Amino acid sequence: MTRSTLRWIPLVLLMALTVQAQDAAPPAAPASAWTHKLVGAVTANQVALKDGDNSFSWGYSLNGTSERVAGAMSWQTGYKFAFGQNKLGDQAIRKVVDKLEVETVLKWTSGSLLDPYLKATMKTQAFRGYQYTDALRTAVAGFFDPAYLTQSAGVGYQPTEQVTTRLGLALREIVTRDFNAYADDDGTTKIEKVRTDGGLESVTDASWKMADNIQLTSKLEIFVPITEPGDTAIGNDATLTVKLSEYITLNVNLEIVKDPTASDDVQIKQTTALGLRYNLF
Repeated sequence: MTRSTLRWIPLVLLMALTVQAQDAAPPAAPASAWTHKLVGAVTANQVALKDGDNSFSWGYSLNGTSERVAGAMSWQTGYKFAFGQNKLGDQAIRKVVDKLEVETVLKWTSGSLLDPYLKATMKTQAFRGYQYTDALRTAVAGFFDPAYLTQSAGVGYQPTEQVTTRLGLALREIVTRDFNAYADDDGTTKIEKVRTDGGLESVTDASWKMADNIQLTSKLEIFVPITEPGDTAIGNDATLTVKLSEYITLNVNLEIVKDPTASDDVQIKQTTALGLRYNLF
């Protein structure tokens, strides 16, 4: 073998190693045990009247879930953010929707009729809220003021594929900072900023697919304080979603809330809105 031939051997070896490295498949990334979903929506609604006040409403929302399943154990966390405003006639712009909610549930599928669970929820608003009169507006809420925190443990039951209900012992805290009326006890001279109640909690979730493009969802929540059952809180949130196209939806929502810690009156809110909906992931 000549000296000139020897000079080419390192180059040939380098080319062979390069080709081998390109042909070798990279190791596959391990599959994540978590499944995530996030949906964003933007809605708008306008009403124009010939002899009345015109109205224009707009809003946006994010709804997501993260779920991990390992054998009989499942851990699901849902998070919801919604904000909306309305302009009616000559009135100033007013906030009509403001939700910031997180719910996490750890469930064990026992294979029997009842499934044990642990659950924690947080409900508050992101921006300052006001109560309006003819000439004034008064601040009544703010970010994490109040915040409703609930921890519960009990059993769940799924009578049908569309309905799941849970019943358990619960502990609820109402946390305030500046707007203490939600937590304060009128029977004491001290101003309480945190109220803690033990009680029973019932949560029923339902989801019906009425057609390929129509879905009805409902969530009924009941909390009964053991020491003050007269302050029982009941809330129902139902939404009818009609998918008109890949990105356009019609949403009809009805929300009914009876919570003596927030108001002596039953609060009813119904909205109908056409919007854009997009699956972020």
